[in-house]
Amino acid sequence: MQPNKNLITISDNPHLIVELLQDLVLAPRLKALAWSKVTKQTPNMKIGYPGQHLVSLALGMEGARTGARGHDIVDGSEVKSCSRVDQVDSCMECGEKVLRIEKSCPVCESTQIKRMNDSKWLFTIRSENDLKVLLNDVDRVVLAIADYPNFSKGDFEDLRFQLFEIWTKSPRCINFKKLMENYYYKVYLKHKSNDAEKTPAPCNFWTFMFQFYMCNPIKILDCLVKGANTKNPKTSITHYIEPELDRATIDSELMPTTILTPQEIRSYIETLLDSELTHLISEEKTIEDLRILFKLKRFNSSKLAEILPFIDEKIRQKIPLRELNEIKVQEKYRRK
Repeated sequence: MQPNKNLITISDNPHLIVELLQDLVLAPRLKALAWSKVTKQTPNMKIGYPGQHLVSLALGMEGARTGARGHDIVDGSEVKSCSRVDQVDSCMECGEKVLRIEKSCPVCESTQIKRMNDSKWLFTIRSENDLKVLLNDVDRVVLAIADYPNFSKGDFEDLRFQLFEIWTKSPRCINFKKLMENYYYKVYLKHKSNDAEKTPAPCNFWTFMFQFYMCNPIKILDCLVKGANTKNPKTSITHYIEPELDRATIDSELMPTTILTPQEIRSYIETLLDSELTHLISEEKTIEDLRILFKLKRFNSSKLAEILPFIDEKIRQKIPLRELNEIKVQEKYRRK
């Protein structure tokens, strides 16, 4: 999990990241928002290629000059990007499409709008060779995402840009290999055997869901843009890992306990020793609070989140990986 220092040739990275986001994302998006009010077309920014520029700066490495083919970064890293910004929403009354900038349905004027927040990373694996290249030839997958940090509050004024690394050959990320193999052998090939003429959808790698955390992703960038819909947005980098640092020394993302099912909690969390959980207990709570909760006949997930909001990588090792077809999107939002 040590980046190749000889390939790190870009410096002054945080400063350049802020400039890049302003030039390639924020300024063009602001113009698109203005024109969207006239044309009623989506201002959705496609983050694919800007995402590759962003990753190059964060890693301090140049691209491999391959465009859509070959390696994305000179060290062979694969870049996957997705954006949850300016997704097209829908009216819950009549089903009409609604733009993110619209507060009510343009057809029936209902304010009951289903705001979408379901963009995900896609991995296309259509052959044994595709699988081999991803798992054997690529050392690092970098996941880029643009989203709203306050989406659950209906706040679409601030944006967030994050980058995560998954090192495909590291034992820490063994679940990524299992997920990709599971998709190809149990999903893709099964669908092809049922209908050889149709090409199955790519592997959906959902952001901030069970499979994501189980792969032990390491966050290398967190960048917040306040007032992104104004002419003077304020961009700040709140988290950044220097390109040359050995990722083996860096903790992966904590998993919210709310993602786990009651059965998983009973089977794999309740059985842990106090010493394995104490450091994760919330302030003003104690391990005794957790013991009392586990004694209840009816499990209370929200109460657990108050006492034990997250679990770390060490604890996740005790939890088996779910099959892909068991992973569903549960995140929903309604504007009242």
